[in-house]
This record gives sequence, structure tokens and C-alpha cells, in this order.
Amino acid sequence: MKWTRFPVALTFALAAILQFFAHTGALAQEMPRVKFVTSAGDFVVELYPDKAPKTVANFLQYVRDKHYDGTLFHRVIDNFMVQGGGYDGKYQQKPTRPPVVLEASNGLKNEVGTIAMARTSDPNSATSQFFINVTNNAKLNAPSPDGFGYTVFGKVVSGSETIQKIKSTATGAAGPFPSDVPKTPILINSATLEKKS
Repeated sequence: MKWTRFPVALTFALAAILQFFAHTGALAQEMPRVKFVTSAGDFVVELYPDKAPKTVANFLQYVRDKHYDGTLFHRVIDNFMVQGGGYDGKYQQKPTRPPVVLEASNGLKNEVGTIAMARTSDPNSATSQFFINVTNNAKLNAPSPDGFGYTVFGKVVSGSETIQKIKSTATGAAGPFPSDVPKTPILINSATLEKKS
């Protein structure tokens, strides 16, 4: 059998095709999803470990540890965000693992429906608390006014009506907080990693 050489142009074309399929195959990989069952309804977030690997690993460990089960959305500000994951039903702060390093400069923006980590003024202080943006919060993107930004690591992919319901709830003082606490407590009953079908 006589072998013939591929023309150079055809070789490059085949390489481009293989690269395309390798790239789209990577994009097609399913990102982890977490389902939240709350007293206000359910919602699902899709996470992006390719953009925020340490943050996603930290968040998923809290999910596996059942840390979020029985916690409250303790801070709700309409036209800003809804925050939870740190306090139980009696407004007692739950113990956490060591904080995770900031990954805010990952290209993801604090836009409507995205989930990000809450933190203190220390950029590397995020532990278990998260928030979901209910408007486009450009001031939270890196570099934010404090110079660091807030790490976005996923987005709500179903149940946005639940987030709308939470953000619209009446708020006031409760527990150690002087304001922004839902007057009717909104409890996270469970947060579970969805199994791939």
C-alpha cells in the first residue's frame, strides 16, 4: 500500500477540527448543580469550578456536610441581594471551616441571578455565607471600591421565582441584626448536590 502525504492545508484543517471538538467537549461537561429547598420554594444553582475552583470546592464541602440545612436567609435587601448560609433558625451563627482565598478576578460578574461569596473587609475571609444578586451589582466586581471584589462562582438556573419571592419579602430587625431580616423567617430546609442522570 502506498502512503501519500496530506497537503499542509488539510493537516491544519484536521488539527483545527480536533481542537474544536476537544474545546466543545470540555464546554459540554456538566457543571455541578446544587438544589436548595426552602420555605419560600426551591431553586437550583449551577457552579463553575473552572472559574473559581477553591470557592466551588469550599461551597460543595459545606453542602456535603449539610451545613446549609436549617439555616436562614438572614439578610434580604430588595434591589441588591439575598444572603444566607451562616445562621440557624434561632439566629445563632454556625461554626465554619477556615476561610477560602478570594477568586473575584475570574471574569464572572455580580449580575442578576449569580451567586457569590459573602465576606468581611478582609478579602480572604469568605467561609460559608453566600448571596444571590437580584440586580446587576457592578460595584461588587473586582476591582470593587475596596479594591478586591466579591467572588462569583455560579448562577441560578431554575427557581428564579423563588429568589424573587425572597427579595420581595418584608424585613425588619431580628436576632442580632437591626434591619434587613425577613419578618417571616425563610429557612433553607436542604441543599443537595444534584446527581447526574
